[in-house]
Amino acid sequence: MRYLKPGLVAAVLSAPGGGWLMAQEAAPEQEVAPEQDTAPEAPLPATIEQYDAVLEDVAALETYNALLERQIENQQAQVEQLRAAIDRVPELERQIPALLTKMVDALEQFVALDVPFLIEERTARVAMLKELVERSDVSLAEKLRRIMEAWTIETEYGRNYSAEVGPLVVNGELYPEVDLLRIGRIAYIYMTPDGKELGAWDQRTRTWEPLGTEHRNSVRQVLRMARNQIAPNLALIPIIPPSAP
Repeated sequence: MRYLKPGLVAAVLSAPGGGWLMAQEAAPEQEVAPEQDTAPEAPLPATIEQYDAVLEDVAALETYNALLERQIENQQAQVEQLRAAIDRVPELERQIPALLTKMVDALEQFVALDVPFLIEERTARVAMLKELVERSDVSLAEKLRRIMEAWTIETEYGRNYSAEVGPLVVNGELYPEVDLLRIGRIAYIYMTPDGKELGAWDQRTRTWEPLGTEHRNSVRQVLRMARNQIAPNLALIPIIPPSAP
């Protein structure tokens, strides 16, 4: 007798031709696990905290949208202003040359009526500006810049003090060389090299008024300060009032 391996079942079949056929029984089927339910779970109900968070988000978005609307309105107003300014450009271009001429004429008049310090330098600057305004190869922007620069220089004269040496005509008499002290526009004083003659400019009468020799030391002190020979310090300087009391 022939033994079969466990798990196998032999069957003798009568095959055509007298042959023997060994058939193997199919293996037992494996058990199929019951099909799991894959349907999505039902959503959990919203909590109070989630609801409050949504309300806060909505309020924040409403505030942000209102801010954007105001910004857009402001931008539209700026656009309208720019358009109006652009439309006025041709008119302004026609007015600028006349404005520049008036500014130079006003500067010329101001220098002529001001305290007569650095008179040659200042009148030369005005003459240069008058020539500049008439030139066609210089832009309006450059002309305006140069005129404003000249006015700035004149403004600075009233904020500083300086000392210079040069000739001076005092009431018809020529002094070949004197020390000239300018303190802003409130005092303009001359002194001869020997210190014997001093005078101050009187803007009311537009003449030089003599000063006593008691002011000589204080004038010399301020002259040295203006030339950076000594440190700035307090000094008593005679000042003629610009107008009658």
